[in-house]
Amino acid sequence: MYTSSDLRKGLKVEIDKQPWVVTEFDFCKPGKGQALYRCKLKNMLTGATMDKTYRPNDKIGKAALEERECVFSYDDGTNYVFSDDKTYDEIYVSHRILEESASFLLENSKCKILLFNQIPIDVTLPTFIEKVVVDTEPGVRGDTATNVQKNARLDNDYELQVPLFVNTGDVVKIDTRTGEYMERVSKA
Repeated sequence: MYTSSDLRKGLKVEIDKQPWVVTEFDFCKPGKGQALYRCKLKNMLTGATMDKTYRPNDKIGKAALEERECVFSYDDGTNYVFSDDKTYDEIYVSHRILEESASFLLENSKCKILLFNQIPIDVTLPTFIEKVVVDTEPGVRGDTATNVQKNARLDNDYELQVPLFVNTGDVVKIDTRTGEYMERVSKA
């Protein structure tokens, strides 16, 4: 159990048998009376948010969360299948958990899966991946204003903005947290 003085941004707690994460935290000590701990919480299963206020002697449950290192194996059509690094157990993660980040899943890439009561609720992908640009317009000579970018399509059909000097066939590094171009790794 946590006490209210343990509360901080990013802390994962259990309320009504559901995992919640503290997204905002504020300590308030009025002139008279007890201190108050005001939190904004986000449900890790549904995405719902709520505001909650705790007093100094309140107790908050610890969420039964476990993080496992896994390797992405394949997509079976309804789930992404991961293999646990240590036990080689297969973990099935629903498509709705990854949503748009699924574009950055590479076969045999190491990921971290967050489990709540043995049910996957979140997947942390590698921070950077490298992909091949399959389609982009050539940069126009003389169009060298700072930060000029153009559209590019990668080999997984993901589209993003890249600098003018990136050409079809180049390998680029992408930040999986934002989906943005980081650098050109190699030329075609």
